[in-house]
Amino acid sequence: MDEEGPAREPARRPGGRTARVRRRILEAAAELIARDGIGGLRYDQVAELAEVNKTSVYRNWPDRNALIADALATFGADVAPLHDSGDIDADLVDFLEALAAATASPQGRALLTVVASARENPELRAVVDEVYERRLGTLDDRLKIAIERGELPPVETSFVAEMLAGPVQLFVTRGARTFTRADAARVTGVVLAGIRATHRT
Repeated sequence: MDEEGPAREPARRPGGRTARVRRRILEAAAELIARDGIGGLRYDQVAELAEVNKTSVYRNWPDRNALIADALATFGADVAPLHDSGDIDADLVDFLEALAAATASPQGRALLTVVASARENPELRAVVDEVYERRLGTLDDRLKIAIERGELPPVETSFVAEMLAGPVQLFVTRGARTFTRADAARVTGVVLAGIRATHRT
């Protein structure tokens, strides 16, 4: 078990050993939330999984909701990057494949378990909303560029983003099998074909 050193207020952007310890704690918290839900999150288990002293967890996160919020807040758009290759169809397939992998990760599964509970907790609701907004915001920006280039017809991009990301979340939540690149291509093809066909009519 290792600790960060003398008790003190954590820096706004801690670096070095402190940053590594905090990262391990957040990853451990996300994994435990995914496994046991919010109600099963215990500081001693977080410390054991992160391989730190329990005082390190309490010192950085004296408030349990803050630990949950920070564990989820680290999970945003960066886990499923959306590149601009000039081919919107291919870029969306890449994105949905990465999004499925991220959603199936401990952090992604933790986020799914928090969604229902967050309805009654404004602080957690704000974190959940922020994570989804980051992710869909990246997708929304790429769709707007595609429209400007003429790759897609004028359309409400936020709605299209939800149409693309929604099936991924549903698929991963069901857990029947792994979401494949072929699935990503199928979802992308159906959604974009529908957009283009609707615009022509």
